[in-house]
Amino acid sequence: MNTDVRRTLPATAIPDGCLPWSTEQTRRWTRELPPGWIPVRWVGLSIFQLVWLMGALAALGLNWAGVPPYLAALAGLHLVWLPLRPEIVRVSAPVLALVTVAVRPEPVLPVLVGAFLLTAVSLTVSELRLRARRRQREAAVAAAGGVTAVLPDADQPLGRGRLLSGLGIALIVLVAAGVPVTAAIGMWDTSEGRRFVALAGLYATGLGVTALLSGVLGRRRAVALRAAPVPVLRVLVREDRRVDAEVYAADDVAGLRPLFTVATVRLDLEADRGEDGGTADDEAELDDFLEELDDKRPKPLREAVLYGAPYDGAEVVLVSAARKPGDPPVAERSTGPARPLPAVAVRWRLRVAKRQAAWTAADDERHRGLVAAALLTTETVPVRRWRAGALDRLSAFLMVLAGVFLCWMVFTDRDGDLWQQFVCFLGGLYGAFRIPVKLCWRITADRTGVWLNSLRGTTHIPWDDVRSVRRQVFELRLRWRGGESWAVSTFSWTWCQRRFGLTHPYDALAAELSAMQADPALRPTGDSEERERGRPLWPLGVPLAVLWVAGALVALVSSGGW
Repeated sequence: MNTDVRRTLPATAIPDGCLPWSTEQTRRWTRELPPGWIPVRWVGLSIFQLVWLMGALAALGLNWAGVPPYLAALAGLHLVWLPLRPEIVRVSAPVLALVTVAVRPEPVLPVLVGAFLLTAVSLTVSELRLRARRRQREAAVAAAGGVTAVLPDADQPLGRGRLLSGLGIALIVLVAAGVPVTAAIGMWDTSEGRRFVALAGLYATGLGVTALLSGVLGRRRAVALRAAPVPVLRVLVREDRRVDAEVYAADDVAGLRPLFTVATVRLDLEADRGEDGGTADDEAELDDFLEELDDKRPKPLREAVLYGAPYDGAEVVLVSAARKPGDPPVAERSTGPARPLPAVAVRWRLRVAKRQAAWTAADDERHRGLVAAALLTTETVPVRRWRAGALDRLSAFLMVLAGVFLCWMVFTDRDGDLWQQFVCFLGGLYGAFRIPVKLCWRITADRTGVWLNSLRGTTHIPWDDVRSVRRQVFELRLRWRGGESWAVSTFSWTWCQRRFGLTHPYDALAAELSAMQADPALRPTGDSEERERGRPLWPLGVPLAVLWVAGALVALVSSGGW
């Protein structure tokens, strides 16, 4: 539940005659949603998680049941298309059935039954969703009462769909380029390797085609939206945890029932894209955005005008009150399809938001208490330094232990594939340059600001540019102006903090630096020397990388791989 005062929209930004979309009218719209068992939006899963989950299921179907790679990939893609692109299922489901009947792969009966079952379910779900879209659109148009308006960005160049189309083409090209690479590293030498490569290639190609079609379809709908005046409705809006726009009824001032979410981009930012450099206002807006992204509490509701009839998959434009009082209204266009929220998703989101708000409030209270204590106890010194402690050393040790164990398991396996050894080798090189960061990070504060060391060198941040220093679960993150940040990570012991009243070292560090940022009298009075600021850490990673390469070669030779 949101208790903040909502941001009001100036009357000049509201089209003449624009009606509020009331809770009573939105009930008709929500009644037209598909049945709850249909995955309009899968609860708790982001798009990328969904894609990888479906890919894993397809791979399991191939390896465990002996399903041919092309059918396993097509089945996995259907499970992706059902929640994301039901338009594709209308064509792909009959194709899946026809291919299965024509080829009749072994084992015949289980594959035929599975293919026809998947086809029937897919067609049923896609038809129910597509028919529900028409009813949703009719309900929204009726709520608008015949009032229409021209979009605020009707005369601007439209960039919708370019990113997805480019991503799809790039993925298809990458798959084509990967065929000779996988052959060169020996992934085609075994039947298991050939089946894995075929599955991965076909599945990735299908994802590329999906992204390409999504870009084309999104652009087509966006162009149609701008072809004529569209229905308009007054609503409430705010950003959710993923920074998507979350739309509510105009009188749902408590924010109890989100109707749908849609990814958006500001029109002024899109128009400025491509210009050289950025202004100080742009950097300040970026800083504010990043801080809001870290803040998990519900954002204040803002009055808005919704351009376009919303439905599952619709393209819309929002003109909403500014996040800061006194700023002009913000116009945003959709960068993805609108996704209605069924009742089960709403209940889940409310539970997550309540739990996240409680955790955030507890973290903020703990941070404020530590900062208040630091304001009273911090003594002024010429230079203040912090460096890696016991938890950092423990996490580095466990990383080394895991790397050695993985190296021994992979490189001493006589039947191991070359591609597995190659992936393990690259992971070891990455770890060789992460370990020095964990063991040798250093923060130095002097009268001029804060000095940070990293792989590439030392960075200086003046005190006036420091934005925030906080621990976020496993990570200590320091932000400064311009959207820049520096972070290190180690174990989190939230349970121990709550149970035994312990203070995490990162929390103590963040509190002390925050106190210095808030009170200039607590800042160090001297200038730090170069040796106190730390040095680039990449020279420490080079011998570790050499040691890793030598260890991998020794393990490979001892196993008879060479």
